[in-house]
Amino acid sequence: MEAKQVQQKISESFPHSPAYQSLLRAGTRLGLLQQAHAHIVVTGSHRSVALLTKLLTLSCAAGSIGYTRRLLASVRNPDSFLFNSLIKTATTLGFSLDTVLFYQRMLRFGISPSSYTFTSVIKACADLSTPRLGRHVHSHALVFGYGLDSFVQAALVTFYAKSGDLGVSLKVFDKMPQRTVVAWNSMISGYEQNGCSREAIGMFHRMREEGVEPDSTTFVSVLSACSQLGAMDLGCLVHDHAISHGFHLNVVLGTSLINMYARCGNVSKAREVFDSMEERNVISWTAMISAYGVHGYGVQAMELFRQMKARGPRPNNVTFVAVLSACAHSGLVQEGRMAYTSMKQDYGIVLGVEHQVCMVDMLGRAGLLNEAYQFIKEHNKGEPEPEPEPAPAVWTAMLGACKMHKNFDLGVEVAEHLLAVEPENPGHYVMLSNIYALAGKMERVETIRNMMIKKRLKKEVGYSTIELDQKTHLFSMGDKSHPFSNEIYKFLDELMRKCRETGYVPAQELVMHELEEEEMEYALRYHSEKLAIAFGLMKTSNGEAIRIVKNLRMCEDCHSAIKFMSIVTKREIIVRDRLRFHHFKDGHCSCLDYW
Repeated sequence: MEAKQVQQKISESFPHSPAYQSLLRAGTRLGLLQQAHAHIVVTGSHRSVALLTKLLTLSCAAGSIGYTRRLLASVRNPDSFLFNSLIKTATTLGFSLDTVLFYQRMLRFGISPSSYTFTSVIKACADLSTPRLGRHVHSHALVFGYGLDSFVQAALVTFYAKSGDLGVSLKVFDKMPQRTVVAWNSMISGYEQNGCSREAIGMFHRMREEGVEPDSTTFVSVLSACSQLGAMDLGCLVHDHAISHGFHLNVVLGTSLINMYARCGNVSKAREVFDSMEERNVISWTAMISAYGVHGYGVQAMELFRQMKARGPRPNNVTFVAVLSACAHSGLVQEGRMAYTSMKQDYGIVLGVEHQVCMVDMLGRAGLLNEAYQFIKEHNKGEPEPEPEPAPAVWTAMLGACKMHKNFDLGVEVAEHLLAVEPENPGHYVMLSNIYALAGKMERVETIRNMMIKKRLKKEVGYSTIELDQKTHLFSMGDKSHPFSNEIYKFLDELMRKCRETGYVPAQELVMHELEEEEMEYALRYHSEKLAIAFGLMKTSNGEAIRIVKNLRMCEDCHSAIKFMSIVTKREIIVRDRLRFHHFKDGHCSCLDYW
């Protein structure tokens, strides 16, 4: 609005002015703008704030923020039009720090900000991730009487949501007399980006109940929340709604759908979406390759990667993370080595931590522990800026491989190195304890556990979720808080009895090796994934697939038990754990026990 007023003011003042015409011809070309600036000075028009406003906004739009700063410093009597135009342009182009500096200069000149000023400056604070500064600007808005302005409130909702202060964000949101779809989207994305997926979905339901029509931005945030929770029913509903309301399947929405279906266990549906997209960018291709990889379909991932190189966009560093991870999950060692070499030689991509982790994971899973260890030792020789020491994540992948292949000596060496680097990470203590236990060194296990107690370190609590009728149910080991707990436990006891009759044998050694004493009673039978599966089997029809999400890596006993569950119940059971997907059917798992 104010930009149009400025344009109108300039046009009315200098409709045929040579200086004004030279600015129009220059556009956002810096060299021509500097010539126009010289013309303004020579002709004595440099006292015209309107012309200088046009020059400032064009120079900012040209990306020459240094020239814009110097030019602003030369203006003797700037007005609100000038500052608001410049602040808006700087914010739009991502010069967030300069937006704040221009705002501070505006205040020093004693010029009162408007709602447009605050909207832009608050957005800049959100982009800069400066909560303290944003709160100061919020207080300024209240002092100047714009606390209830709908545009300012919408900007504040976004700012507090991006800052992770969701409580304040919700308070501002609830006080808005009229909430635009932008405000709703800010709340939904704020919850989703801060890991509060259930709250994001709850806000989406509230949005629909209040009759606000979602847009494609809404769908992208909700689909991401569905991906985190494994809530495929709601994700399908969002997909259907987008199609029925004529939303174009653009790159962003299409990629969100690919991620949602893949992370909810339906990789074939993800491929359908991928194939239906008219336009695909590197993110879309990478998302589909990654989808195949985490489901253990390494061959399909590599075939799609070959297609991408032949007729798709140029792969980037994230693409190669997806490719190497797919090779690691499927045992495609030779293909992984070739991709790694191609990444460096053909694409000039600098080796990152994620690539190192994938390579060590791939070699380690394949039992090539010496090669994996040597890779770590020579991890970045020849790189432009070699790091002095491999990242802890690289050593963690090595440690997991040592445990998998029961190489206790190397495992202890790696674990002790990790403890020296990250002494407050409980996962390293747990892994070292497990390695000692598998080696039969129980006195060392006790020492490690005592160290954890002394340091007040606790293992991450495991839980599993399952979505039924668009509602997510959460279970933890031995948990009896669910309203159907009695029925679930009885059903699970009977199910495990049938599994034992079919040949299942509990992995008793895991109780001693991996769990605390107080967990003994529920150690194997009542793991969270078993409870979630039992509930799913109780509440769904015969033949319907069961999908659950586990926040940690699934243990070997549950992996074995679920194979037998799939036989006894004649159901497909899909488990997403921290590392990958497992599709259990007829007593077999898609991972082929390579995980």
